[in-house]
Amino acid sequence: MQNLRTLLDASAERHHQHLCPRQVLGVRIGMYAAELFGLDLPQTDKRLFAFVETDGCMVDGIAVATGCALGRRTMYLMDYGKSAVTFVDTQTARAIRVTPARQSRVLAARYAPDAPDRWHAQLAAYQVMPNDELLAAQPVTLNVSLTALISQHGHRVVCERCGEDIINEREVQTDGEILCRACALGAYYTVSTSHSPAADATAHGERLLTTEH
Repeated sequence: MQNLRTLLDASAERHHQHLCPRQVLGVRIGMYAAELFGLDLPQTDKRLFAFVETDGCMVDGIAVATGCALGRRTMYLMDYGKSAVTFVDTQTARAIRVTPARQSRVLAARYAPDAPDRWHAQLAAYQVMPNDELLAAQPVTLNVSLTALISQHGHRVVCERCGEDIINEREVQTDGEILCRACALGAYYTVSTSHSPAADATAHGERLLTTEH
C-alpha cells in the first residue's frame, strides 16, 4: 500500500492540485479496504470491485487508493447520494460496506482544534483519525449479480430498432426483438428533429462566409 501522502497527492492531481475532505475520506476508505481484505492496493489486476454510492471527489480518492475505476470496469455507481462504498473480493465473493462513522464529523473538531472552520478541521482530522473513529464497516450480501454487471468481454449485439451497438449484455428482449435499453425502456434524452450538430455547423459556416464577403 502506498503511503497516505502519496495517495492524497495523486488524488489532488485530479482536482488541479486541490485537496478536500471528501478526497481524504475516499483515500482513507481505500486504505481501509486494503486492511479489511488483506490485499496489496492499489491493485494492478481486477480482483477488487467497488460499488460507490455517490460520484464526485470521494470517488477519486477511492480510485487512487484501490485501483478500482469505472474505466477498468472495477467500479459501479449506485447513485444513492451517500458517502459509502461496498467492496467485493471477486475471488471469494466476500463483500464489505464502508461508511464514515456517524461521529466522525463531530470528532474532527477535537483532532484539529485550531482549524479556522469545519471544512479545514475535517481536511486535517481525516488524515490522522484512527480507522475506528473515522470509518465503519459491515459485511453485506449483494442483492445484484456481480457476474451479470461485469458481463462477458467481447459480447456485442445490435439494437433492432435504432441500429446502435450494445455491449456488456445490456440488451433487452421484448416481443421477440433485441433492443437497447433506451429503445425498450425509454431514454434519458430525446433526439431533436429540428436541428443537428452538422446542420448547425454548416449554418454557422455560411454565416461566416456571408459576413466576410
